[in-house]
Amino acid sequence: MLIDCRECTMQHTLACRDCVVGHLLHDLMGPIELDEERAEALDVLADAGLVPQLRLMPRTGTE
Repeated sequence: MLIDCRECTMQHTLACRDCVVGHLLHDLMGPIELDEERAEALDVLADAGLVPQLRLMPRTGTE
């Protein structure tokens, strides 16, 4: 999974502020690549209420 906040339609919105990337990875610059195992681990943490959900919504190119 490639997470690039610059390509997310939710960037600079309230949802962006409540995204797991902003909470855990805010000091990193540029895209973040997660393997499937780590992405699933973030989902488990979010489902348990320990971190926010990933709010990534990639741009479609028509915007």
